[in-house]
Amino acid sequence: MNVGGIDSSRIEAMMAQLKAAATKPAAPALGPGSLGGVGGVGNAAPVNEGPSKVSFSDALKNSLEQVSNSQKHAEELGNRFAMGDDSVSLSDTMIAMQKSSIAFQATVQVRNKLVSAYHEIMNMQV
Repeated sequence: MNVGGIDSSRIEAMMAQLKAAATKPAAPALGPGSLGGVGGVGNAAPVNEGPSKVSFSDALKNSLEQVSNSQKHAEELGNRFAMGDDSVSLSDTMIAMQKSSIAFQATVQVRNKLVSAYHEIMNMQV
């Protein structure tokens, strides 16, 4: 079966990969000199299929904290590089800055979509 240009076998393979990734232990937090996923996307907590549910506000708060941590990490690397720390390379600093920039831009786009959806709902006639 073909759904939106994606074969169902590919969907099943992706689901198997997601389930396998969910059973692995969580990756360590970002530390000085480490490079995590953009905005911590790869460091998300495993999804539980039990009765516990994550609220939208908690998910949003966690995402904003990850973006903030990414920006702080990039700023710290930049400061250490500017001070002449030999353990920090220019490439690591630039990569961290670009990742934090992309994560922030994505956050702004999500905010814009939320505001747009809010205005659309508020303009609906009851």
